Amino acid sequence: MAGFFKKLLGENSAPAPAAAPAAKPQTAAKHKVGITDTTLRDAHQSLLATRMALEDILSVASDLDKVGFHSMEVWGGATFDSCMRFLNEDPWERLRKIRKACPNTKLQMLLRGQNLLGYRHYSDDVVDLFVKKCIENGIDIIRIFDALNDVRNVESAVKATKKYGGHAQVAVSYTNSPVHNTAHFVDIAKKLKAMGADSICIKDMSGLIYPYVAYELVKGIKEQVGLTVQLHCHYTTGMAAMSYMKAIEAGCDVVDCAMSPLAMGTSQPADEVMVAVLKGTPYDTGINIDKLLAIAPKVKEIRTHYKEYDISNPGVDPTVLASQIPGGMMSNFLSQLKAANALDRLDEVMAEVPRVRKDMGYPPLVTPSSQIVGSQALMNVLSGGRYKMVTNEVKAYFQGHYGQPPAPMDEKIKKQIIGDLPSITHRPADDLPPYLEDAKKEIGDLAKNDEDLLLYIMFPQVAKPFLEQKYNK
Repeated sequence: MAGFFKKLLGENSAPAPAAAPAAKPQTAAKHKVGITDTTLRDAHQSLLATRMALEDILSVASDLDKVGFHSMEVWGGATFDSCMRFLNEDPWERLRKIRKACPNTKLQMLLRGQNLLGYRHYSDDVVDLFVKKCIENGIDIIRIFDALNDVRNVESAVKATKKYGGHAQVAVSYTNSPVHNTAHFVDIAKKLKAMGADSICIKDMSGLIYPYVAYELVKGIKEQVGLTVQLHCHYTTGMAAMSYMKAIEAGCDVVDCAMSPLAMGTSQPADEVMVAVLKGTPYDTGINIDKLLAIAPKVKEIRTHYKEYDISNPGVDPTVLASQIPGGMMSNFLSQLKAANALDRLDEVMAEVPRVRKDMGYPPLVTPSSQIVGSQALMNVLSGGRYKMVTNEVKAYFQGHYGQPPAPMDEKIKKQIIGDLPSITHRPADDLPPYLEDAKKEIGDLAKNDEDLLLYIMFPQVAKPFLEQKYNK
C-alpha cells in the first residue's frame, strides 16, 4: 500500500494544484447553484449496467420533474444502445414518454460529438439529422464531448444543436497527465466558446479532479471564458462532493447529482446531501429537500429490480487516482481476463494501461478511447509482447482517424503499428461522404421514419431485428 501511494504522488497521479493556498481563498460572487439530476441516465448506467426499463423510469419521472432541478439527464450515453439491445425498447419512444412525463424541467442528454451515440465517426448529414431528431423528440440541452478533446470533432454537433434551437453544452473531458493542466483546459474552453458553445461542462468521468484543482479550473474558465460552468464528477475516488464545494466557491453554476439510492460509488454525489449542505448558504439550490426524501424510497425500490446487474456499493477506490481507469473499463478487464483464464494477470494489465496511454499521447479514458487503450493493454499482456497484436481501432487511432490526441504519439510505436500507411491531420469526418441516402436504400421500407433510420445507422446489426420485430416483419 505504501508503494501505491508513492506511485500516486508520482508521475501517474494528478498534478497537485500549483499552489494550494494556505489561507482560505477568496470565493466568487454568491450565486444560486443548480443541480442536474442524473438518476434516469448516468446513475443507472454507472450502477445498474444501463438496465433501468421505461416502466421504472416513468414511475418516478413525474416526481423528479416537480423538484425544481436545473435539468434532468435522461437520455444519451449508453442508453440508446441498451434500450434496443437488452430491453427491447425504442429509445426514441422512451424519450417522448419521458418528455410527456416531465413538462416542467429541461431534459438533457450526452452526445459523443461526431460519434453521436455510437463508437465511430458519422458523416455530417447524419450528425445534423440525429441532433434535429433529439431536439424534436424532447431534448433541451445536449452535452457534447470528444474523447480526445479535439474540438474539430464536436463542431458539427454544436452547429446542429444551435441550428435546431437546442442548448449546446460542450464538455471538456477531464484527465491528468504531464500535458494536462488548468491552462490547457481553459484554452480548450476558449475554443469551444468561439465555436458557439452556450455553456461549458467539466466532465470528470473517473473522479480525478482534486478539490483545489476544481477551484482553479472553474475560476479560470469563469474569468477567461465567461460562460456558465457545470461540473460532472463520478464519486469513484471519494473526492466528488469536496470538489463540488470548491468548484461552487469558485463560481460553478451547476453540479451533477443523483438520487441517493443510485448515488456515490461510480455514480455521482447524492441530490439530498448537496441540497442539505447548501441550504441556508449563499449558494442555496432552492430545492425543497422534503420532496427528495419522498422520492428516495421509490428509487430504492427500483434498484431492487436489477439485482442481477447491480454492482452494489463499491465504496471508494483511491487506486483510480493513479490508474485513472474508470469503473466500466475495470469490469471489462475482469470479464475478459476471466474468459482467458488469466485473472492472475490483472496487475500486469493495470500497469500496462498508463504505458499504452503515454504511447497514444495521453488520451482521456472515456468512450471510445478507454476501450481502445484498454483493449490494447490487455492484448499487450496476453499476447506475449507489446503491440505484437493490435486491434483495427488502434491502427485507426495511430493514423489519426479518431482525431488529434492531447500530446504527440510515440513515433517508434506508431511506425511499428501502421508502417507506411498514411496519417491524416485534418478533421476525420472530412473523409466521410454523406450517408443518409445510402442508408435509406440499405434499410428500405423497414425504416418507417427518420428515427428508425437513425436506429439502423447507429447500430445496424441490433436495429434490423429490432425493427423487424417492432413491425412484425
